[in-house]
Amino acid sequence: MSGSDSLISVVVPVYNEQEVLPEFHRRTAAVLDALSMPGEIVYVNDGSRDRTLPMLKEIQASDPRTVIIDLSRNYGKEIALTAGLDHARGDIAVPIDADLQDPPELIATLVEKWREGYSVVYARRLSRDGESWLKKTTARNFYRVMRRIGGKVTVPADVGDFRLLDRKALDALRQIREQHRYMKGLFALIGFRQIAVDYHRDRRFAGSTTWNYWRLWNFSLEGITSFTITPLKVSTYVGGLTAVFAFFFGLYIFSKALLIGDPVPGFPSLMVMVAFLGGVQLTVLGIIGEYLGRIFNETKNRPLYFVQDVLSAPPEADSA
Repeated sequence: MSGSDSLISVVVPVYNEQEVLPEFHRRTAAVLDALSMPGEIVYVNDGSRDRTLPMLKEIQASDPRTVIIDLSRNYGKEIALTAGLDHARGDIAVPIDADLQDPPELIATLVEKWREGYSVVYARRLSRDGESWLKKTTARNFYRVMRRIGGKVTVPADVGDFRLLDRKALDALRQIREQHRYMKGLFALIGFRQIAVDYHRDRRFAGSTTWNYWRLWNFSLEGITSFTITPLKVSTYVGGLTAVFAFFFGLYIFSKALLIGDPVPGFPSLMVMVAFLGGVQLTVLGIIGEYLGRIFNETKNRPLYFVQDVLSAPPEADSA
């Protein structure tokens, strides 16, 4: 389906975004006005503590295309994005952040590529304005690691959640209900015909991001443990190599003491070896614990989220 009667759903997870919402909606609404197709803007309020929800209601009163999914608490961006995609009614869906680092005007280009026959059109960043050298470097290295250890699922580098998915891809994504969700990996997992659209990422329009380095580190762990067991394999190899090293080192010490008469190294060297082996063991246990904890969470089979309210435009607004 690529005709003018197709519905487009713009899915926007929001958390404490009162500074950017008016400008984001103005620019996104202008894009939808220019497209020759009906549309809706699905905002997912992820337990915001500022005036985000009241502002969304004000926006909805003036724009009947606005749909508000109010979650029962803060679940995190990945779950909020999942909730928005679950409630998207469109023939195509476009997830995008509200901070205006990803320009809504690019949606028109994504739609053009979809009309050429692509099921998934993802936006690839050529530059990342407003981000520190350290963040750019760590992000680049993370994608490099994911490409090496990700197996058959290849996560495109410099690609976020900003993309277009058609109904076939969206329905496939909805079938994946795992608790620990790394959405960039899930977008790659479903496959289908995909293509990239390059763009330059802008600075954040207003406010400050909640993604500090600690959260980014935990997010990277989600990505690695969700799509590969390579860390477990590496743990096996490290344990085996350590055992081989310990065996030959012990043989060397024994032979030296027996043939030459050198005394066996004393307390300092013993403490170094104990500390080294203990560190290796604790690291391996930690890796096993990460996977075991995720298995524990998945086996409980809890719902991903709870919705407090779904607010859509009143019937009289729809008919206006």
